Order: sequence, then structure tokens, then C-alpha cells
Amino acid sequence: MDQVLQQFRDRIMSATRSGTALRIRGNGTKDWYGQELNGELLDTTAYSGIISYDPTELVVTARAGTNLREIGKALAEKKQMLAFEPPRFDGLATVGGIVASGLSGPRRQAVGSVRDFVLGTVLMDGKGETLHFGGQVMKNVAGYDVSRLLTGSLGTLGLILEVSLKVLPRPFAQHSLQFAMSEQDALHQLNVWGGQPLPLSASCWVNGNLYVRLSGAQAAVDAAIVKMGGTDLPEAENFWDGVREQTHAFFSAPQQALWRLSLPTVAPSLALPGEQMIEWGGALRWLRTTADAETIRSVAANAGGHATLFKGGDKSVGVFQPLAPAVARIHRNLKQAFDPAGIFNPRRMYTDF
Repeated sequence: MDQVLQQFRDRIMSATRSGTALRIRGNGTKDWYGQELNGELLDTTAYSGIISYDPTELVVTARAGTNLREIGKALAEKKQMLAFEPPRFDGLATVGGIVASGLSGPRRQAVGSVRDFVLGTVLMDGKGETLHFGGQVMKNVAGYDVSRLLTGSLGTLGLILEVSLKVLPRPFAQHSLQFAMSEQDALHQLNVWGGQPLPLSASCWVNGNLYVRLSGAQAAVDAAIVKMGGTDLPEAENFWDGVREQTHAFFSAPQQALWRLSLPTVAPSLALPGEQMIEWGGALRWLRTTADAETIRSVAANAGGHATLFKGGDKSVGVFQPLAPAVARIHRNLKQAFDPAGIFNPRRMYTDF
């Protein structure tokens, strides 16, 4: 792998000297995410493999090009998992890609996001230098946590080489329920349940039905089933996989833009045209709509959140929520510190840097 690292270093230093943009990519499962792609391809898939995995410490360290199929197989043998349930996209999504994109799945409402599970990273910056951040066990993570800063940065700060992730045991028991109810009633019920000691690990409202997943000790799951009522969800694993991998029928309307709204769980129903899917206890609202960006972002802001143009639509409106001047200045300063020549994934997040 030293030879691959040297190739990365040579490529980066050459690009820095010439001012050539580089487009960092693993298997390309999220090429559609963010602004338009720019630069010559820098493929990370040659730098792959699990470096270390200690089930007793609940930590796995892998190279950036390692796909989730390999990670999932190793963890499953020890009955463990990536608890934040990143989209796997047929197992081809890579470790570097899940950190760079920062996308989490249905269990995020119960355990936290990708950022909460990143313990350490190794990064190659715009000078070709290899930088180490964080650690490989929880007690070593201290100080300014650059590893978490890299989460969701879409490769704009540097080439992620290695990632150490916290893993968790698979739950002993799991059961899913469904309820026929309106969006307003579902939001109310989710907030009621959210304030109770229930083993909720996922929720989804779509097409007039609320679906919840219970995970944990068998006794806790059984007690929650009795308390909550509802009916059993058949083929529950397939349903939650569809939500996680975005293969559910809701996501298959290419003629409409797909927006991702992050809101407080107590935010009411949104007065926006189109179809909605609600996850994370009400904190994540997916919206299929032809409404304009200004209207969507205004409604989201009034509800205490923000909106991202997740897929499709007109990217000239800006995929991500426009930054306040002070925050934009911080972003530019970080970009300058890690990538002074501006070669890594330029304009992938915001069009002005």
C-alpha cells in the first residue's frame, strides 16, 4: 500500500503545482450528491482493506477505498454493525465515501449520525502531507476533533486515507409495527413516544402509514409492542432496507426534485406541495416537489431548520443551504488551511470555493 500512497502524493503535488483540480472518488455511488463534479478523477479504490478490527474495543479501522460489503461481512461475523446505518448502495459505498458524504440511515434517530461514530482519520492534504487526527479507541479522542470536521465535507479538505469507526453489537431482538394515521397525527405520536423509555430504533411515515422499528432486549421489545399497539409489519427488513438504500417507491420519481429537510422533531406539518416521507422521529423530512428553492428554504427556516437539494432539480439554486457570511468565512479559512491550492473537489459543496 506504500506504493499507492506515493502515487497519491505524487498526483496531489503535481496538481498543486499546476493548479489542476482533482475529483476524489471511490466507487462513485454518490456522484449525484452535491454540486457538479469537477476535476480529474483521483480513484481511491486501490487503497482498500480492513487495517484492524477489535470486537472487544468496538472499533474497526479501514482504508478509504474499502467497500461496505467487506466491512459488513467482518462485523456480521462478530454480531456487530455500523449502527448509524449508512446507505450501502449494493455494498459498493466506500468507507471514505460514507465519511465524506456524512449520510446516515434510519437508526440515526436512536444512536446518532456518522459524525458521532468517527473516532479518527488519516488525511493527505494539499501539500501531500499525511496528517493523523483522533485515535482508534474512545479514550484517545480528545482536543480539536478534525476527524468529525471531515464528516460531510465531500472531499473538499483533502484525501481521506483511513478511518476508525466505533461499532456496536447487533440488537438481541427487533420487531416492526405499522399504524394507519395522518401526517399530523404521526408527528404528534412520534414526539409522545420520543419522550418515553421505548426501544425505538427507526421510524418512517409515508403514504398515510407510520412505521416504527423496536430494537433491544427481548423483554423491552415485547413490552413496547403491548404498549404501542399497531399491527406487525410484514417483511420488515426489506422495508427498512428500502428506506436506508433509498430504493423505496417514494424515491423513484425522477421528474421531481428530492429535497432533504432537517428540522426540530416538534416542527409541525409543512405547508409545501408534493409528497413527503418523514424519518428520525420527525427530524428528517424528505420532499418530492416542483416547488422553488426559495419557498422550500423559507418554510424550512421558519420551522427552525434548513433544506438540501438532495437529488435532481436545478443545482444552480445551490444544493446546500446558503451560509451566513461568518460561517462562510470559516469554511473558506478551513479550505485554505488544508487545501491552499484549491485542488480537492472544487465547488462540490458551494460554487464559490
